Amino acid sequence: MKFKSLAAHLVLTVAAVGGAGSALAADWVVGANIGNVPWEFQDASGKFVGFEIDLVNEVAKRAGKTVQIENIPFNGLFPAVQSGRIQIAVSSITITPKRLESLAFAQPYYDSDQSLSVLKTTKIDKLEDLAGKTVGVDTASTGDIYATENTAKLKIAKISRYEGLAPAMLDLAAGRIDGYISDIPAVEYYIKDKPQYKVVARIPTNERYSFMFAKNFAEAAKINDILTTLKKEGFVSATHKKWFGSTPPDASSSVKVMDVPKL
Repeated sequence: MKFKSLAAHLVLTVAAVGGAGSALAADWVVGANIGNVPWEFQDASGKFVGFEIDLVNEVAKRAGKTVQIENIPFNGLFPAVQSGRIQIAVSSITITPKRLESLAFAQPYYDSDQSLSVLKTTKIDKLEDLAGKTVGVDTASTGDIYATENTAKLKIAKISRYEGLAPAMLDLAAGRIDGYISDIPAVEYYIKDKPQYKVVARIPTNERYSFMFAKNFAEAAKINDILTTLKKEGFVSATHKKWFGSTPPDASSSVKVMDVPKL
């Protein structure tokens, strides 16, 4: 019994520091696009931290489960869930009808929109100024979907796709792209200490984020019930304040108990 408890403790420890692999199997393998600030990224010590890391660890704790976080590019999270390589995916994943056709989500816990960020030295001040320009997006993200659907309308010359915010913003700084369309909370968090960037447009897409699973994941209902409890106890709201510095509105999905998304 003591050995079993020690093993469970070791798995939790490996997961908490972001170990890439462990000889001990965790109950839940959680895929995350590490580097997606402030949702999931590495701190100075190499530990995996962030809003969704806090949330999934608390859900696992309440469920009596151990967790191992696996770093997977955003576009790889979808096949990883469907193949059973991971049980849960996080990375500010927007619930969409298209994704609900083949995947399942828990109730949402964050409301968001897209944004256009540029260098402060540019003459781009609005979406319409993207005519003839190169725009960066995250591969298979809702920003990618928005830019693709609006290429003709905005007269975008080229879309460059990235596997995360940081490389896109570095290319923006280097002048390899003219603007970057991505989730507004992540961008605002990233640029708060980088004065060379600015957000010039909020793109209202009315998105909501949640945990993503395979449709046959047996513990989806349990996770959803725990999220309900965490909202009622104020844990999700407190986590929002910890990472974003503000209390979410009462009507937002960070506070309000929501239905499980369905087609």
